[in-house]
Amino acid sequence: GFWKALLLVSFSSTAGATLAFLTSRYLFRSAIQSRYGERFAVINQQFEKEGAFYLFILRLVPAFPFFLINVVMGLTTIRAWTFWWVSQIGMLAGTAVFIYAGTSVPTLQELSEQGAKGILTPQLIVAFVLLGTFPLAVKKIVNRIQNRK
Repeated sequence: GFWKALLLVSFSSTAGATLAFLTSRYLFRSAIQSRYGERFAVINQQFEKEGAFYLFILRLVPAFPFFLINVVMGLTTIRAWTFWWVSQIGMLAGTAVFIYAGTSVPTLQELSEQGAKGILTPQLIVAFVLLGTFPLAVKKIVNRIQNRK
């Protein structure tokens, strides 16, 4: 069902993201910091102030590959616990939309019984609308937040 899948996928994806984050932090951070220390000093200052917000926005906007976000965040000063909970919350809405779409797809048995007309159920149409409008809604929300600052 939807809720079971949401719980499983949400925690699994956050655990995987955190493992990539920690791997990047412990394997590459010191080398990158020593080589590009001055450039990263500015980035680290910003992340100490607004790191959770930046990560949250990156998680909501599907323009950046999550793997890249995980690795790059491992190079910053953001705390692992902050990375975990912001990733958990930030990926939740998108995960819910994808799971809703997946649970709305008819089974093969339903397709064989109903034929082609069974493919486009109202639930699947709603899921597709959510998938299409979600990035636009997030962008609008982010713009409003940035305009308030």
